[in-house]
Amino acid sequence: MTTTILKAPTCTMVNLENLFIEMTAKNCNQRCKHCYIDFPITKNVKDFIQIETVQKTLSDTGNENIRCIYLTGAEPMTHPDFNKILRMCLKKTNVCIVTNGTFINEKKSRFLKKVQDESDNEIIFELSLAHYDENKNDEVRSRGSYRQVLHAIKHLIKYDFNPIITVMNYYKESHAVLHKNITDIIKSTGYDINEHSIQINEYFDKNKISEEPTLYDDINCDCKYGRTVTSNGIYTCMFLANDYRGRCGSDFTDYSRRAILESPYCNTCLKNKRQVFAINLSDFTH
Repeated sequence: MTTTILKAPTCTMVNLENLFIEMTAKNCNQRCKHCYIDFPITKNVKDFIQIETVQKTLSDTGNENIRCIYLTGAEPMTHPDFNKILRMCLKKTNVCIVTNGTFINEKKSRFLKKVQDESDNEIIFELSLAHYDENKNDEVRSRGSYRQVLHAIKHLIKYDFNPIITVMNYYKESHAVLHKNITDIIKSTGYDINEHSIQINEYFDKNKISEEPTLYDDINCDCKYGRTVTSNGIYTCMFLANDYRGRCGSDFTDYSRRAILESPYCNTCLKNKRQVFAINLSDFTH
């Protein structure tokens, strides 16, 4: 008689190239259907990360070759000290702002261009759409979000930013069709977007908790090259931020570089067979 022991796949971090800072875990002005965050009914959660935590993180990772810092969370630009934290991070490396775009107007774009010009590093923007059809997009994200994103793009390109558009394939459509139609929509704003600036991710229903992660020989997930810092410690990735299954330690002075891919959320990364949150920096920096 033989006994088969099933083990979850593991991923060991090769290099800490991507540092994700969860600016807020629950504070957001939208409630997207496909979001992995379980928001409370109220929209006034004040759970912003402390500047001291960010300062310590930047200090503790001083010897790491971090290529990009991602300001993310729920909606990072709701943080009351967003501008100060952005400037701190730009002193270290490039910064990617992962935002729904609602806080980006001409005044903000002009200001952020000035902040970038004061630094040797670059600011990259990652904006989200759910679909090329306005009604379908707003059904998933929120009413008016489609036009808000296009509005943000128009202002960003005016100041020479090249935003990345991420698309969670909520409706499970053909990637080719999504890519073509979203490209056409984005180009209507005046943005001569290239193929690298649209990233389509497969959608995983967070309520399907019974689905087990799929095994692949070559695991290339975000936890292979990055870690997430939150107000509660260090975690393997944004999906598992503040989830005990993804906890790696209290800070970057002593944390685990090995991740066990036991969460159903790991399906999203495994099925995409690439990093979901991180970007290919060589496509967007000079």
